[in-house]
Amino acid sequence: MITKRIEIMDTTLRDGEQTSGVSFSALEKLTIAQLLLEELKVDRIEIASARVSEGEFQAVKNVTEWAAKNGYLDAIEVLTFVDKGVSIDWMIKTGAKVQNLLTKGSLNHLTHQLKKTASQHFKEIASAISEAAKNGIETNVYLEDWSNGMRNSKGYVYEFLEFLSTQAVKRIMLPDTLGVLTPSESFKFVLEIKTKYPNLHFDFHAHNDYDLSVSNVMEALKAGADGLHLTVNGMGERAGNAPLASVVAVINDFIPELEIGVNEKALNSVSTLLETFSGFRIPVNKPIVGENVFTQTAGIHADGDNKNNLYFNDLLPERFGRKREYALGKSSGKANIQKNLQELGLHLNDDDLKKVTQRIIELGDKKQKVTKEDLPYIISDVLNSNLIQETVIINSYVLTHSNGLKPSTSISLTIEEETFEENAQGDGQFDAFMNAIRKIYKKKKVELPNLIDYAVRIPPGSNSDALCETIITWKEHGEKFKTRGLDSDQTVSAIKATEKMLNIIQFKI
Repeated sequence: MITKRIEIMDTTLRDGEQTSGVSFSALEKLTIAQLLLEELKVDRIEIASARVSEGEFQAVKNVTEWAAKNGYLDAIEVLTFVDKGVSIDWMIKTGAKVQNLLTKGSLNHLTHQLKKTASQHFKEIASAISEAAKNGIETNVYLEDWSNGMRNSKGYVYEFLEFLSTQAVKRIMLPDTLGVLTPSESFKFVLEIKTKYPNLHFDFHAHNDYDLSVSNVMEALKAGADGLHLTVNGMGERAGNAPLASVVAVINDFIPELEIGVNEKALNSVSTLLETFSGFRIPVNKPIVGENVFTQTAGIHADGDNKNNLYFNDLLPERFGRKREYALGKSSGKANIQKNLQELGLHLNDDDLKKVTQRIIELGDKKQKVTKEDLPYIISDVLNSNLIQETVIINSYVLTHSNGLKPSTSISLTIEEETFEENAQGDGQFDAFMNAIRKIYKKKKVELPNLIDYAVRIPPGSNSDALCETIITWKEHGEKFKTRGLDSDQTVSAIKATEKMLNIIQFKI
């Protein structure tokens, strides 16, 4: 039975952008803000810090203009400072209506950073809150370093909360700024505060320095926290923040008395977009959104899935707009391979299946990556079946790269015994190569799949002449597939992977 609704505030665009090396453009911020509110359906988003830069100012202005037209303005929040009205002036000019005022939540920060007394700090905070209210701006208050405040200067924290209880503040935000809390402390501290101030709204803001953020969030919720601050992919300073996808799944599966409005099916697509915009790669084993988390590798697992879904749990990939996959490698059994063959519409008898399985195991022992799309080639090789006839052949190519000139490519390509020649320029040699290929297929009125990922690897410790493996992920009609090329030259290995892609789509035409 649901007893309480929890507010979810996403702070990817503010705290998440503090990830080292991450900076979103104004257009990217607007796009992400729209997705967070309209697709993921989080309750609020914190999009920036006031006074950072002219670019940040314009980005916030773009978001607030869109939000005002679409009924989301009250959900747009900006981090501000106790700075005698400078942040408020900045807010007014951007059109933002909710400030998250950064204050000191520990005596240590107050004494050594601000060098002020509690009464001096509270007086300035009261002035900032009053000034905001005069200009139609709502105030939430961050108690920076609150977790250490509760550990080492609890009297100061309660003095501060008593003061805030008299102010026009909508939410009080409790950040574990340095990511030092344990789950038991998270429960104890939040419970203490909610017991003393049951009518005040408290948000919990977890960092992940000890990899405890999700556990801390769970305990804070059990103790009565009213809202959570999360980020897509757990982005954030140092080890990052509590990850949105994991927390959403945990609440939905383990705390049924609480309700949240986040749309689970959009988690993966938004996560992938953030990976692209930020350049912050998602670990393949990251729960919910990692590439491998719905991939069964061991053959015994695939066999169990065929027998009453023995290896399934409540984290079904379909919940998150994904599907289960079965990896091919040295741990593969017949069941894994059968699952992949079924998706390709291929069938083998038991003897042939054993031969193909053995070949895949051999490739896995050599640390070669095998994709589902490799299967027809492996079958042809092992069974000498001519299952795959390479009807697209890249006959020859010239790649040029000169200082001061755009890279260019000339190619000769045969499709179904018809030969084409084309040339093109691009931002790099492979881009030029793909542009030439597209020109040819445009003449044939065939649209090529989109390239959505390009991964290159060489064996650790190898020399510059080592074999290079390029794995390209393509997307066609909403479906993804991978092709692999191997060569001592990186660009050539990518070309080999592309030739395989061309044969796969030709087989479908």
